[in-house]
Amino acid sequence: MELQLIEIYIPINRLDAFLSEIEEFHVIEKWHTQITDKEELVKILIKKKYTEEILNFLEVNDKNQKEVRALLYNISTYLPRIEPDQEEDVKEEDPKEKQKEITRASRHELYNVVHSSSKTSVNYIWMLVLSAGVATAGIVKDSAAIVIGAMVIAPLIGPFTALSFAATLGDYKLMKNSAMTSLYGLAIPIGIAIIFGFIFPLPINSDEFFARTNIELMDIVVALAAGTAGAMSFAKRVSEALVGVMVSVALLPPAVVLGMMLCALEFEQALTPLLLLLVNISAILCSAIIVFWTSRIQPINWSEIQVANTSKTYSLIAVSIVIVILAVLIFIIQF
Repeated sequence: MELQLIEIYIPINRLDAFLSEIEEFHVIEKWHTQITDKEELVKILIKKKYTEEILNFLEVNDKNQKEVRALLYNISTYLPRIEPDQEEDVKEEDPKEKQKEITRASRHELYNVVHSSSKTSVNYIWMLVLSAGVATAGIVKDSAAIVIGAMVIAPLIGPFTALSFAATLGDYKLMKNSAMTSLYGLAIPIGIAIIFGFIFPLPINSDEFFARTNIELMDIVVALAAGTAGAMSFAKRVSEALVGVMVSVALLPPAVVLGMMLCALEFEQALTPLLLLLVNISAILCSAIIVFWTSRIQPINWSEIQVANTSKTYSLIAVSIVIVILAVLIFIIQF
């Protein structure tokens, strides 16, 4: 059972009403301590999947009270240990609804993560340069181990996840920032590969190179799986290392091969890795939007909900149309 602790700093005159209000939520344990003459500290222990309920409540009911502040912590251990029969004493949801819903972190926690991922930082650029250089070397040397190593350090999952998340919430500013960071994430590997292309000839005998010059309809399935795994792992806030590799598999090597072919002026042959790259991007975005949508990630204000519904609907339709068009082109190329 994943637990989180919410610390809430609240005016004393708001305390009694607040303690009464949170009785309606799935609270495991709560404590409160007076820290000043005017302020109380309330600590709430809660299951991770119910954190968003209280944070939404605070956001709506106390948004105009600057004195109310909240901090969220992940709890690795809690003693005494909560037994299964004790869990049943906490307000339980409908078992059918429980099975349908994907356990995830709160929208507030996820938004904080994607906001950081949507920005282009010096560290992000350097990691891209290094991963692109390693991936290009791995393709030239025909070393799967080196290519996999490049995928481990490539920070490509963050901005594409942020772009899908922003489209789901209808946050157009975040969407713009994420899109620009995603473009940097693709442009840098292509640019590094072009530079390598001036030094080394096309590695036509490399299996790693040859693998990205062929495209099949199955590649769409692989990209959909990678995007789904990445989005679900992000929503649950598990380690991004493994899913980062999955997304890099779909994006980093095709971008590198595309850059090498552009440098060699093989524009006709460059069409295949370009198609593969576009297929992977569209499939990853499509599957991530679906995961976030089905996870019920949405704003709480009515006007923002309407914007979010419009944004995620049109975004999903757009990327789905692109996937269908690309699938038709792949079918034509194959046959």
